[in-house]
Amino acid sequence: MTERKPPGVPFESWVDKQIRDAERRGEFDRLPGAGKPLPPGTDTSYDELWWIRGKMAREGLSVLPPALALRKEAEDALAAAYAAPSERIVRKIITDVNVKLRDMMFKPPPGPPLGMKPYDVEAVVREWREHRAARGSADDGSHV
Repeated sequence: MTERKPPGVPFESWVDKQIRDAERRGEFDRLPGAGKPLPPGTDTSYDELWWIRGKMAREGLSVLPPALALRKEAEDALAAAYAAPSERIVRKIITDVNVKLRDMMFKPPPGPPLGMKPYDVEAVVREWREHRAARGSADDGSHV
């Protein structure tokens, strides 16, 4: 549609007419998704940044400041360490996240402060052993 709204015609009436004309011409027939439910997460309220949010979700991007993103990553790493199948993996997970925590502590990015310090690997391993023993599956870390 390249036609312009004529002067003096209310915008709403002009748009309604354009839609009715397109319906009569069959331009809405056989559109992709016709007759199917809206995809999950489709919100009917207007959001002017809908396409940015969709793109970020598809790309797996975050809008968190770096310090908050690292805080979340560190908390996830601690949970993953507690669920790890061997002591070696616990040590690797905690050591890897500690490198990132130390890096941010000494080179803070703009934004809110991190408010965290590196985890004590030995303390995490001790707690991991206690959790495993409580579940009845103590692991000495000799495998994996």
